[in-house]
Amino acid sequence: MIFNIRSLAFFFITIQAFGQNNSLFCKQIEAVNDMVNKHHYNPKPIDDDFSTAVYHLFINKLDDRQVFLTQEDLQNFGKDSLLLDDYIKNKECNFITKYTLTLENRIIQSKSILENLKNQVLDYTGKDTLYFDADRKVKYFKSEAHQKRYWNKRLRYEIITDIIEKDSILLDAKANFNALEQELKPKIIQQQICVLDELLNQNGGLDRYVKEIFLNAFLHYQDPNSTFFNASEKTQFETSVSNSQLSFGLFTGKNKKGEIIITYIQPGSSAFKHGTLEVNDVVKSLESNSDILETYCVSNNDVMAFLNNSKHKTVSLELKKQNGTIQKVKLTKIKSDVETNNITGYIIKNDEKNIGYIKIPRFYTDLESPNGLGVANDVAKELYKLQKESINGLIIDLRFNSGGAMKEAIDLSGMFINRGPLAILKYNNGERFTIKDSQRGSMFNKPMLILINGYSASASEFFAGAMQDYNRAVIVGSHSYGKATAQIILPLNDDSSYGFVKLTVEKFYRATGKSHQQEGIKPDIKLPSVYDNFDSGEKNMPYSLVNDTINPQLKPLVLKKIPLKNIANKSYLRQKQDSSFLKIKSLNTSILNKLIHKKKQYPLTLNNVYDDFNEFKTIWNAFNSLKLDEGAFIITNTNSTNEIISYNDENKQQNQDHLTRLSKDIYINEAQQILIDIINLTNNN
Repeated sequence: MIFNIRSLAFFFITIQAFGQNNSLFCKQIEAVNDMVNKHHYNPKPIDDDFSTAVYHLFINKLDDRQVFLTQEDLQNFGKDSLLLDDYIKNKECNFITKYTLTLENRIIQSKSILENLKNQVLDYTGKDTLYFDADRKVKYFKSEAHQKRYWNKRLRYEIITDIIEKDSILLDAKANFNALEQELKPKIIQQQICVLDELLNQNGGLDRYVKEIFLNAFLHYQDPNSTFFNASEKTQFETSVSNSQLSFGLFTGKNKKGEIIITYIQPGSSAFKHGTLEVNDVVKSLESNSDILETYCVSNNDVMAFLNNSKHKTVSLELKKQNGTIQKVKLTKIKSDVETNNITGYIIKNDEKNIGYIKIPRFYTDLESPNGLGVANDVAKELYKLQKESINGLIIDLRFNSGGAMKEAIDLSGMFINRGPLAILKYNNGERFTIKDSQRGSMFNKPMLILINGYSASASEFFAGAMQDYNRAVIVGSHSYGKATAQIILPLNDDSSYGFVKLTVEKFYRATGKSHQQEGIKPDIKLPSVYDNFDSGEKNMPYSLVNDTINPQLKPLVLKKIPLKNIANKSYLRQKQDSSFLKIKSLNTSILNKLIHKKKQYPLTLNNVYDDFNEFKTIWNAFNSLKLDEGAFIITNTNSTNEIISYNDENKQQNQDHLTRLSKDIYINEAQQILIDIINLTNNN
């Protein structure tokens, strides 16, 4: 390889810059290792096993789609698979530089290949073949020629799919193909280059990106739920489990042109009160203090990170309005509720019985106060309103609830039992602590049903498991995720630039001493799901903690078990006769075979891509059509909610749209029928 003096000087400057940054990286690794050894539930030693595992976790994430690195790169990296432990012990952190420089070089190469494709005539005659194998082992490029073939084929595939989206009639697409191809080709090339520039120019640079991947590999070797956060990621995570936040109330995304646009304005927020911002306004730039972010070829993650930065109390936005005019808008962060974490109770009317329905999206809490009020308090308020409507039973919907604050799950559990042990915590030193509900009495004593699915996790499973153990609620749906561990967030240093770790510090067990770790909560009555057998549970995650059992010190005084055999049989009979549940089973098979485990190859032509695209579209349309006909069951607001929304027409419309969506939900419909059967059985007995 021949360097001219200018490029050689740049090379040494780059190496020197990386070397200076590696000092912080070394301190971060040392701090992560210290935190793991002190606080992790089951810390693993830094040895050759560590090296091999962390190396593969790191490499697999560094180029997770295998579109940059070559087999030669992997050979050059390979020796590190047994040396990472030595690097860390000896504080030799410059090993990371070669990964950053190699990835940067490969991304720049990819950009160059795309630039060269602008002047090439592309072949759509089918001489080349497209291969799809979702389960294939990692394959990196054999050579530069292999890399060029990949981008050439990918570009042609992107152009054809864009043409099909613009003109869904095959004959028309064929007739207009040449004109559309000439129009779309430069746009799609530029879009792909933009995506690569987003990687190169992301917040903190490619150097920080690669280092954070390594820090996450270090932590994911301990267990899949231990994670590294930079300051922005920590803020975003805390927002997801908080009932309020300081924010601008602005959410962004990307449009088809790759522009950053406003996708949502939170009611009551600073952006909402300003009055001039609108959904689909294009964000051209953001400025706060001396920080400026131009949004051309910038990822939406970087934009949200800028808005969430705790140092950015005010922000100036340059917006392109939909009429083409440019406006500058200045916003200040104010405290506002996190809307997705709000709780509202509804009433399902069935014959002469009223069923309460509450959806819990997350186990959110007030992070600013250890005794703050969160989801349990909000459920209590809604339950009070529902009981004023004389409900005969209650459905709590935990589908897609990935967890949150354990304190809230404990408080919520205590609302529905008299008193007694709820769960057992086990720490890394072997000590155990029994979590108890010490308050006598419960807020609600009528029949309950809890809906879960494969994405109900952690705190959701804590609550569902406790209710199942006490025979307090019937669990309906599919096996839950299988996460029975708890995490805390710890700073690596007083200096926030070091970052933070979310660390697994304890396992929790059911009051019976059994664990749902990896196994999940087993429903009392199973409902089919399009997500069945997706391999998405904790048991499928590398290095997840094992399932075990411990002996409880206190036994729960459980309620009498409801005889569910006949009720379950009635549900299974309804499922067999229900066209929607039959569609779900069929769709699940299609998704598994044709998407999740897709194995297919065909010549790269418009006709073949069209057929493949239509197969995907058919599956997607079938998924979106999994709804009941309107009016299958009646769901309404409480009188209290009706009074609240009566003063705002926008809230009225949003509420009506939500009620319509709920009334078409297949699972809520079956859940309320199961609960009616339980109520009738309870009344007869």
